[in-house]
Amino acid sequence: MAISSGVFSTAFLSPETASFLIPSLRPSLIASGNLRMVRTVTLATASKPATGKREPRGIRKPRPVSPEMQALVGVPEIPRTQALKQIWAYIKEHNLQDPENKKVIVCDEKLKKIFGGKDRVGFLEIAGLISPHFL
Repeated sequence: MAISSGVFSTAFLSPETASFLIPSLRPSLIASGNLRMVRTVTLATASKPATGKREPRGIRKPRPVSPEMQALVGVPEIPRTQALKQIWAYIKEHNLQDPENKKVIVCDEKLKKIFGGKDRVGFLEIAGLISPHFL
């Protein structure tokens, strides 16, 4: 366990010497002894090392999927991130992007089952349309 130390210095003044902000009075304050320096030592300890990988949460946690989604991705449980990757791989493999506008997906029968029967889907809609398939 690594321990590092640091020094933190501050100056504390009494309310009577609050006029230290005026430059002309600064030398007289130091000479009169009204300035008190306090030095404190602080220790910082190293954080605990990771004992292992933590469980995936949120969109990275595997969830059961509907039979329609299972037919496309091939597994009964999958994280949303991996499902999106596999859907995009399927779209590119089968050349389902509109040639004039690559942001539009032309759905085949498998994708129509997942995308609610739509013939054409914008790529920003995909994440919202797959939500009902995660149980």
